[in-house]
Amino acid sequence: MKALATTHHPTVREQADALARGATTSVALVEAALERIDAHRSAAGHAYVGDIDAQGALQAARAIDTARAAGNVPSALAGLPVSIKDLFDVRGQVTRAGATVMADRPPATADAVAVARLRAAGAVLLGRTNMSEFAFSGLGLNPHYGTPAHPQDRGRITGGSSSGAAATVALGMATVALGTDTGGSIRIPSAFCGLTGFKPTARRVPLQGAYPLSRSLDSVGPLARSVDCCAIVDAILSGETLDTRAAPLAGLRLGVTDDYVMDGVEPAVAAAFETALQRLAAGGTRIVRFGFAELHRLPALNAAGGLIAAEAWHVHRARLDDPTQAARYDPRVAQRTRRGAAISAADYIDLQDARLSLQATARERLRDFDAWLMPTVAVRAPLLADLASDDAKFLATNGLVLRNTTVLNFLDGCALSLPCQSPGELPVGLSVGGVHGADARVLQVGRAIEACLAAG
Repeated sequence: MKALATTHHPTVREQADALARGATTSVALVEAALERIDAHRSAAGHAYVGDIDAQGALQAARAIDTARAAGNVPSALAGLPVSIKDLFDVRGQVTRAGATVMADRPPATADAVAVARLRAAGAVLLGRTNMSEFAFSGLGLNPHYGTPAHPQDRGRITGGSSSGAAATVALGMATVALGTDTGGSIRIPSAFCGLTGFKPTARRVPLQGAYPLSRSLDSVGPLARSVDCCAIVDAILSGETLDTRAAPLAGLRLGVTDDYVMDGVEPAVAAAFETALQRLAAGGTRIVRFGFAELHRLPALNAAGGLIAAEAWHVHRARLDDPTQAARYDPRVAQRTRRGAAISAADYIDLQDARLSLQATARERLRDFDAWLMPTVAVRAPLLADLASDDAKFLATNGLVLRNTTVLNFLDGCALSLPCQSPGELPVGLSVGGVHGADARVLQVGRAIEACLAAG
């Protein structure tokens, strides 16, 4: 495969330092992002949906530059351009959640909690990012607003559901993106696009003002360029100051599961993952292989659609029972959502009980590890042409792409995805995961792993 061109875009810390030194201004950063957005849209790019409030963004940037000159810098994110996934409320804007059936709703009267916290931290909100309709796919295809193309190979997908979010960061149209993750929607596009994405423990970041997919599984987090970027944004979104300083690499115990999450892994992904493990072992970590046979229960548990279908049906049933509104849905999303109608209350309770049981097993399996490593996704970014018109191929690929990431959602854990491919190769993600509440440790270990892999 030919080498893929990449462009370095500065991290949050690098841009914040440049602002602090007076080497740039917020206005200059926002203007540069707006120029890239214009070029992207002129080339028929679909990362952003709806209007870009350029004047509002520049006005906010000027205000932040003025505040900075007076010594008022609320966070490292102050003055930096940020994109917002289309399912978050932004006051004065319509929240479509990637759907046309939502386009007639009135504008939001208040920001979602996550958006309000970003705004209070001084982030400059550029626009709304494209996504799988109602966040119900790991592939990122959108038949209404177009499908964002992969930043390095336009014939491939960015992954979903936060598809546009990944494209905005990878192409320098935002420094960080606000996304959601119900079954991998932050980590999948991060893995496909060579970014770092963080799915925190669910409910650490309030969900108010974010259009729901699954109340049991939804979580809010960043897509960015480094673990440090993710830690900075997580502190703002969660309101928690965690100790995320890098853990010493030597002596870390990192668990690796060879069953289930390694089944059917693409050879290039397996090779990149094993190379990363070898580098970590050479750096003094202890890689411990362990079995987790209980994970093989997941396909049967979710065979009827699982928690997502049941809870999505609760959200969408009124519209899907109306033929006029149902006709405006992406048929693939409607079909999977309707599966929830057949899940009884007893089945739903059984599934929640099974989830609690598997979480207890995970705590036992992982208790002696600093983190749990696996390929974020079993394959690299698929070709769009293979998915757009073939429903069977779409469903099979969607299931494989979501398989590894959904493990951490079902276990109510937290995870980072870090790029681990060699230079010039199509991106591969390395997942650094932990159980419920292990966010600080995952970020600490993630920093250590990131530094090790960067050192080659």
